[in-house]
Amino acid sequence: MNERRSGRPTGVLFDIDETLVDLRTAMGNTLREISAKDLAHFTEEDWSAYQHLYAADPQGYYDRYLAGELSFSRQRLLRVAHAQEVHGLPAFDDDAAEAWNAAYDQTLPQHFQAFTDVMPVLDELDALGIPYGAVSNNVHDYQRAKLDAAGLERIRILVGIDAVDAAKPDPAIFLEGVRLLGTAPAQTLYVGDNPVVDGRGALNAGLKPLWIERSGNPGLRAAYPDLPVAGDLTAVTAVVSGSELPS
Repeated sequence: MNERRSGRPTGVLFDIDETLVDLRTAMGNTLREISAKDLAHFTEEDWSAYQHLYAADPQGYYDRYLAGELSFSRQRLLRVAHAQEVHGLPAFDDDAAEAWNAAYDQTLPQHFQAFTDVMPVLDELDALGIPYGAVSNNVHDYQRAKLDAAGLERIRILVGIDAVDAAKPDPAIFLEGVRLLGTAPAQTLYVGDNPVVDGRGALNAGLKPLWIERSGNPGLRAAYPDLPVAGDLTAVTAVVSGSELPS
């Protein structure tokens, strides 16, 4: 058995977006709320496509933010500009872009919610005395506010990209989380929704990865045979209780 996968974890680190917090739904609800008047002609199909395109970010603007090429606000505005263009909508002028961004900033936190499987898992970790925290590809203060808005104030250990000037999959950001937990990398479970950034990133940093793939897409799962995968966070309870990681 792979040494990284053997033994019972003594600590757990989580990704935040799409692992603990349902960010896609929050973004979709925010887009709809702040644009409902201007896009009153949209059908449900239009809204679904518009929301999906913004969240999916096919142009990779968020990755450019992580690389230091764009500001956080700029990557957001470029994402919505792309969605506007694809749907044949006019581009925002500077004033409209500023107003849209301000409305988005104000509205988005109102829609942050934890997935329903989060609290039971954290309860179990508390009962077992297993420390946990979060490692995220965004800055600490923004993600701290997100966790709090989603009712996850109990997650006190949090590492953002500004902590070590590195983003996942760089090993440094994972290892900073391990340091704060006070655990060994090989006995720390890292749980995230992205197979490359979270799964293989954690594996390469010496942690135990657990990929959460909520859609149940067999083709996607087959593309990463090296990663233990589960459909929801209930697998975390099994792993920390001494069961084998899913395969």
